[in-house]
Amino acid sequence: MKFGTKVIHAGIKPDPVSGAVMTPIYQTSTYVQEAPGVHKGYEYARTQNPTRDALQNNLAALENGAAAICFSSGLSAMDAVIRLLNPGEEVISTNDLYGGSYRQLVKVHARYGIKSNFVDMTDAENVRAAISEDTKMIWVETPTNPMLNIVDIEAVCKIAKEKNILVCVDNTFASPYLQNPIDLGADIVLHSCTKYLGGHSDVVMGAVIVKEESMADHFLFIQNAVGAVPGPQDCFLMLRGIKTLHLRVQRACENAAKIADWLKEHPKVNRVNYPGYASHPGHEIAKRQMRGFGAMVSFDLKGDDYDVAKGIMTATHYFLLAESLGGVESLIGHPASMTHGSIPREERLKVGLTDSLIRLSVGVEDVEDLLGDLKKALG
Repeated sequence: MKFGTKVIHAGIKPDPVSGAVMTPIYQTSTYVQEAPGVHKGYEYARTQNPTRDALQNNLAALENGAAAICFSSGLSAMDAVIRLLNPGEEVISTNDLYGGSYRQLVKVHARYGIKSNFVDMTDAENVRAAISEDTKMIWVETPTNPMLNIVDIEAVCKIAKEKNILVCVDNTFASPYLQNPIDLGADIVLHSCTKYLGGHSDVVMGAVIVKEESMADHFLFIQNAVGAVPGPQDCFLMLRGIKTLHLRVQRACENAAKIADWLKEHPKVNRVNYPGYASHPGHEIAKRQMRGFGAMVSFDLKGDDYDVAKGIMTATHYFLLAESLGGVESLIGHPASMTHGSIPREERLKVGLTDSLIRLSVGVEDVEDLLGDLKKALG
């Protein structure tokens, strides 16, 4: 089954009762049992829901995984992944990653003895050098947020397998349309479904997809025991959004390439971060492991003047000043004060996240309107 068919049909069947093409919203908290323990596979909606089941089956197919488990947000999905570790064990993480992921590692899990080591993974050998006897997981984000660095998933997984270490890849920026980490050796894939999978800025949700069926039990247990589950209405909206994933991401990628090229030539712009450039350090890796270069672009300004950056971000019309990404509408944001505000400034600067860095989530509008918007804002 090709990808464009998967998003519409994989794991989804017409409703057996009515023949409804769209998966019904099973808006119920509990299910009738014929006798104690005798039921139709559903007992309580925190544990199972038919709408959620359809979504999970669909997501597993999109990532070529054995199973998918959905959570109420991307960070609750991440929390379930980190719970695979025991106190005293260590996770090696990308040093350029989403601020919320950094915050969870250093402010939440560190309190319970989980150690974090943040490494520049653009060179896979840095990962090998960082591995200790306590390392039990490698956390990869690629393309990274917000610097758009590329990590060689296959190379990192090869190193991890030598040491019997788990690899989890946050695939949010790429989406399953552009990249499938399990095919490259990853054990676990994480998504903030809020972004490209939902695609319409109307749902908050996360998902974990596992390579081996045996790993699903851990996440199903956490899903039920902790209870951070998405509701059936959200699952329905996510299924709706996924049906156009390939169309939306393809259009957004085409727009992003044109916008990146325009920014590169602008006299106020210091540097554009976009893996589609042949000059990008990770370009060849991106060509090998992705089916496109994504719809995220970041850039900073000559002089690194925050006030100038603020003026640009508040002068756009079609690029909406807001957090998040991956929706049909274009967004503009300031990572240093918004998505990455929880990371200390000195740590941000180490990876090139300057005070004037602006991040664009390019949407599916007409690209001429988007370019006109930026031309007006940058002057």
